[in-house]
Amino acid sequence: MLRVGDKAPDFTLTSDQGKSVSLSDFKGKQVVLCTVEACDFRDLRPKFAKQDIVVLGVSADPVKALVNFKTKQNLNFPLLSDPDHKMIESYGQWRMKKFMGRSFKGIVRSTFLIGKDGKIEQIWDAVRVKGHAAETLTAASK
Repeated sequence: MLRVGDKAPDFTLTSDQGKSVSLSDFKGKQVVLCTVEACDFRDLRPKFAKQDIVVLGVSADPVKALVNFKTKQNLNFPLLSDPDHKMIESYGQWRMKKFMGRSFKGIVRSTFLIGKDGKIEQIWDAVRVKGHAAETLTAASK
């Protein structure tokens, strides 16, 4: 499991625009890496951008599904597809979950704040959506 202060594992995933995106592409910038909680980040994206903070969403869904989701939710930041879960697993977010009495593996809703030096500054694990993007913006602004 990753901890604050660990070097963030690099990755290369395909974006909703069909382009390869690597964490190393953003060297020298703060990066917010989130799973699932997209709409709150969409609404605060201008404030993140004003501080030169990159927001990336990650999903196990294929690119085509991400394109549809991005359009439907009017998202304004890249969504990255990880259908093999390699990146998601390297961040410790592909885990057993329970829903309606059923156990299954899936993505745990989480956010990582990665510093300009490539180290993890903060981890929000199993987050609740309401107010989370604002909390992340506050932490990134410190």
